[in-house]
Amino acid sequence: MTWSETQPLLAQACWDTLYMVGWSTLIAVAGGLPLGLLLVLTDKGELLQNVVANKVIGQIVNIARSMPFIILMVALMGFTRTVTGTTIGREAAIVPLAIGAVPFFARLVETAVREVDGGLVEAVQSMGGNTWTVVRKVLVPESLPSLISSTTTTVVALIGYSAMAGTVGAGGLGDIAIRYGYQRFETDLMWITVAILAVVISLIQFAGDWAARSLHRRGGRSGPAPKLRLLRTGEPAATDVGKVA
Repeated sequence: MTWSETQPLLAQACWDTLYMVGWSTLIAVAGGLPLGLLLVLTDKGELLQNVVANKVIGQIVNIARSMPFIILMVALMGFTRTVTGTTIGREAAIVPLAIGAVPFFARLVETAVREVDGGLVEAVQSMGGNTWTVVRKVLVPESLPSLISSTTTTVVALIGYSAMAGTVGAGGLGDIAIRYGYQRFETDLMWITVAILAVVISLIQFAGDWAARSLHRRGGRSGPAPKLRLLRTGEPAATDVGKVA
C-alpha cells in the first residue's frame, strides 16, 4: 500500500483507539473509584466495617480481574448486543473494555487509599466528621497523586486491551495490524502501528507521571493541615488538628 492509502487508515484507527480508551477510562474511574473505596472502608477496623460485604466485593473483583480479556469479550457478547445493538465496532468494544477495567482500577484505588495516614482520619473524626467527610476531605485528596498514577496505569492497560479487541472487529490500531499487517502481509504497516502505540503510551505515561509529581509537590501526603481546615469547624479546631498532624 502507498502512503496516501495508508495515512487515512492510520488516522481513523488512531481516533478509534483514543475514542474507545477515553470512554472506557471514564467509566472505569467512575465505577472503580467507589468500588476501591468500599474495599477499604468495609474492611476490618475501618469506618464502614462489614466483613461479609468486604469479602463478597473482594471476590467479585478478583474473579473479574482473573478473566482473560479475550474471554471476557466473548462472554459479554450478549450483554454488549443488548447495550449497543451490535457486537462489532468501537462502541461495542467499550462495553467489555470498561467492565474489564473497573475491577483493575478498583484494586489500584484500594492500594492508593490504604497508604493514607490513619492519623488524618482520626483527626477528622475527632472534629465530628462523618464517613463522607473523611472520604471527601482526606482519603481522596491525600491519595490523589497515587490515584493519578493508577489512572495512567489503567489507560496504558486499556490501550493494550483495545489492540486485542481489534482482532474481533472493534477497529482501531489493533484491527489495522491484524487485517493489513498480518493477514495481507503488509509488514511495514504492522510495524508502523506498533510504533504509533509505543509513542502514544509513552506520551500518556509521561503526562501521568508529570501530573502525579506536580500534585505531590503541591501537597499530597506531605501537607495535611490545609486540607483539614476545609472542614470549617472553627479556628481552634483547625489549630488542634495541626498539632495532631
